[in-house]
Amino acid sequence: MPGMNMPGSPSGTGAPAAPVTGNAVAIQNFAFSPATLKVKAGTTVTWTNQDTDAHTVTSAGSGGPLHSAALVTHATYSYTFTKPGTYAYLCTIHPFMTATVEVTP
Repeated sequence: MPGMNMPGSPSGTGAPAAPVTGNAVAIQNFAFSPATLKVKAGTTVTWTNQDTDAHTVTSAGSGGPLHSAALVTHATYSYTFTKPGTYAYLCTIHPFMTATVEVTP
């Protein structure tokens, strides 16, 4: 039944979250969710700011492909990952907000 914790289903164990697959990242409560997204090359990922504060999606380090403008509430930013690799990013306004996209062939 919905909302019930059935035997064998995941529970809050405090273990680090495994990479999540999909193509959407929510920016909410000053965090990127999921913190690690796993996609196949050719996938377009879209970030949506659900906070009232503005945030950016910017590659960590120099030369990375992610460079959004400041995203106001409900604004989105999309990027198509064409090459396999691990792409670390952050919010330049709030540098403690970090996350990763893992791109597989």
